[in-house]
Amino acid sequence: MTDLVNGSEKEKLSIDNKKKKGTNGEFLKTCKKQKGLIIMSSVFIIYIAVFYYVPIWGWLMAFQDYKPALGISGSKFVGLKHFKDLFSDETFVRVLRNTLGMSFLNITFGFVTAITLAVFLNEVRNMMFKKVVQTISYLPHFISWVVAASLVYMTLSTDGGILNTILVKLHILDLPVLWLGKEKYFWWIIALSNVWKEVGWNAIIYLAAMTAIDPSLYEAASIDGAGRLKRIFKITIPGIMPTVKILLIMQCGWILNAGFEQQLLLGNSMVIRVSEVLDIFVLKYGIAMNRYSFATAAGIFKSLVSIILLFAANTVAKKFGDEGLL
Repeated sequence: MTDLVNGSEKEKLSIDNKKKKGTNGEFLKTCKKQKGLIIMSSVFIIYIAVFYYVPIWGWLMAFQDYKPALGISGSKFVGLKHFKDLFSDETFVRVLRNTLGMSFLNITFGFVTAITLAVFLNEVRNMMFKKVVQTISYLPHFISWVVAASLVYMTLSTDGGILNTILVKLHILDLPVLWLGKEKYFWWIIALSNVWKEVGWNAIIYLAAMTAIDPSLYEAASIDGAGRLKRIFKITIPGIMPTVKILLIMQCGWILNAGFEQQLLLGNSMVIRVSEVLDIFVLKYGIAMNRYSFATAAGIFKSLVSIILLFAANTVAKKFGDEGLL
């Protein structure tokens, strides 16, 4: 009896080993077939490893009183001192509020405008007009924020700015307004300028998602008497919702990345209370003041919160029965 049991166990082990060998063999064959793609992707893997994972070693500075002359190995260990200083800093609380506020506006306006533009372009039947609009809309994406900020300054200038000129000539305003000098307008200027720069580029993803929708659905809806608006809200929008949800989950991980160049270039001393974001805080109150450990603590906080938000959004999406990112 025992011999039979041992024999069956040996057979199972041999079958498992054969399966493993077969799997390994198939994997090696696949690698040989796709060695070109592997070589191409290895460059990006090395880039990510060198610039995103190796620097994590520097997180040790957040728990030390880091001195460049002593290095990480020679600096004094101080525990959570810099994190306590960070969370008790009133400027950090204000900067965190600014970051969340601008990020929320950017995400909201970004999603709404990109989806709207994609839907309109999808409904256009004149291909020449469609291509021209699409090209014009995504060209600003390739402009650096240095140039884009200059264009925004020129548009909003009190001295010949096109916006003030139009509003004054239409008698909507009596005198030109210093738009970039008033705190109540700054977040909206950031959001709208971000929309102008990125809306065309973001719409490309939704246009690609719309090409996957079965054309027979539109034909059936037309036969049933559905108008253009009904087809948009009953077929197009539901058809791209999985893509929207995935992108929204990804954006949750970037909620503390409200920008840097945009706020730094458009901000000034009159709106400093509402223009500073977390990245500017790290540069101004950390690195510029040689507080490297303090700056590292702020960077760790930003990374950990982003990771937590990403996983939380993914978990919530899965609980509601939607497709998750992870």
